[in-house]
Amino acid sequence: MITHYEQLQFNTVSIQGVKQFYSEQMQFPILLETKDEICFQPTENFKLSFKEAMEPIAPAHFAFEVPLSEFDNVVNLLKSKGIALLKWSDGRYIDDFETGKNVYFRDGDGNLLEIITHHYVREGILTPAGDLKLLYLREIGFPADSVKEFREFFVDIFELKLDKVRDDFTFAIGGTSHMVISSKKRKWIPIEMVALPPTMNVIFGVSSTDFVRKVSKKLTEKGMPFCMRDGHLNFNFKEYNITLKVTNFHPGIPALLNLPYST
Repeated sequence: MITHYEQLQFNTVSIQGVKQFYSEQMQFPILLETKDEICFQPTENFKLSFKEAMEPIAPAHFAFEVPLSEFDNVVNLLKSKGIALLKWSDGRYIDDFETGKNVYFRDGDGNLLEIITHHYVREGILTPAGDLKLLYLREIGFPADSVKEFREFFVDIFELKLDKVRDDFTFAIGGTSHMVISSKKRKWIPIEMVALPPTMNVIFGVSSTDFVRKVSKKLTEKGMPFCMRDGHLNFNFKEYNITLKVTNFHPGIPALLNLPYST
């Protein structure tokens, strides 16, 4: 099964700009740094990396989950670090919705980041990481021409569960990871940002080599090319590069966190 987002890899127009934002302002520990690449370790089970490229950047959307008890402190910390929170049309910064709260902001490449918390997520299961008290990467946005085609493909090969199923938007869920499948015609809130497919490599943590073999069989049946290297499975679907990697993230953690689609 899919258990979590293990790594997210982006292009950037400036390694130094990325370093200033994520290391100095967000306080993410640096795991690796070269002249044209940098990798951060925001949480114990997730890495965020950037590679400098001389090409236009299509901004991505991704969201980190934090404990409800820490949300207000995290928002205040973001402000104290000089990070500009994005306003909704009515002037508020925090969206207080039925199951939680969130805030949005952007990095130097225009990527739309979100800090989100949910009332139902049980605390004390995962140790919050860093000053921002991050639990895990919860969401990555996947703008698509056809939301229906996109979600059906990933439900089939990854056995994901769906939430908020609409023609222009769907959550496809595996473990703690939420794929936010959005129509390219539906703009990202709260600033009505055009949803363009970003250049990114998404690495999913999975529970076993048996699951990797099951996915490879399904890809073969669909006539989709893929490659295996060091036990990792990699393939492309539409504009996206996807990798599966067996990790030691316990598959029971989502249920312990009380996530609705964990069983």
